[in-house]
Amino acid sequence: MSHPVVRQTVLDCHDPRRLGDFYRDLLGYEYRPGDETHREEEDWLVLRPNDGPHGLAFQANPEYVAPVWTPEADRPGEQQMMLHLDMAVPDVASLELQRQRVLQLGGAVLLDRTADDEEPLYVFADPAGHPFCIFVA
Repeated sequence: MSHPVVRQTVLDCHDPRRLGDFYRDLLGYEYRPGDETHREEEDWLVLRPNDGPHGLAFQANPEYVAPVWTPEADRPGEQQMMLHLDMAVPDVASLELQRQRVLQLGGAVLLDRTADDEEPLYVFADPAGHPFCIFVA
């Protein structure tokens, strides 16, 4: 029996190009052929990594509302988006470098847990408000 393969994670947003450019610059992914140049009406863009099949897609949704993130994720209704992206770096110095990059690219810090000896991490929001984590693994 064959199983489905996860091809991409899709993020709704108001501006697929802005969000796509953020993740392209952060992750070093490339737009799929045909998506690399700006078109007048863009409602769907796809990024692919150079070394793997799982990419990110960005879908225009005029009714998109940014998720509400809280460190108390166990409180019902506090976190609209029930999933988030996890990314890893090898050490604390790399984590700090990525924090600086995220801020330069237009993201924001939601939680600083870098003092945690077992798993230093940041929770960020991308320019559309989607939470994501970068941690030391």
